[in-house]
Amino acid sequence: MVAVPPGRVTLSDRRTQRSWPVEVAPYEMAVFPVTQDRYARVTGRWPSTARGGRLPVEGVSWWDAVRFCNALSERAGLTPAYRLHTDAEGTESADWDVMADGYRLPTEAEWEHACRAGTTGPRYGELDEIAWYRGNSGERMHEVGGRLPNAWGLYDMLGNVWDWCWDVYDAEVYGTYRVLRGGGWFDEHWSCRASMRRRSHPTYRIDDVGFRVARSRPA
Repeated sequence: MVAVPPGRVTLSDRRTQRSWPVEVAPYEMAVFPVTQDRYARVTGRWPSTARGGRLPVEGVSWWDAVRFCNALSERAGLTPAYRLHTDAEGTESADWDVMADGYRLPTEAEWEHACRAGTTGPRYGELDEIAWYRGNSGERMHEVGGRLPNAWGLYDMLGNVWDWCWDVYDAEVYGTYRVLRGGGWFDEHWSCRASMRRRSHPTYRIDDVGFRVARSRPA
């Protein structure tokens, strides 16, 4: 985990043409996306189609990522960040305990703040040097840490696999769809930008979507 300093980031939405600033408190972010080996050690499952211990775990839904965070917290003796509920009709919901010290998904603003690492352009470096994307990936995933990190020591913030974030994308139009950030190994260069947003249903699983964990820091 890397300690990320506080800051301010401006998020934007293409549909509404709206931008809004977000103040970000200090937090911690994982140096790498969750690997298949780590996911298997915590959950006992290998959901990924391409096997490799240091490959990012993929084929995981937003719900899978949330449950992983809680399981990892319990293993570490920390308070789980999420309270999970299922109603009488079988509909699941999750509440975030913002006071918990356990592992969690980053918010969208935290993700972008960590990705930029103090930079203001679309990327924190030359794309071929920092990311695996369609132009250099050979149309496959690669082990984490194979490209250069950003200034805060975070690897694979762009490319390789998309990262699930905590936030709902646009409840008015897309309901419970959650935010994805970062671009993946099969994406064109224009998808691998710090500001790029994608959405997906929280139950969806595909071979270019993974996640990384964050932790809140005491005020």
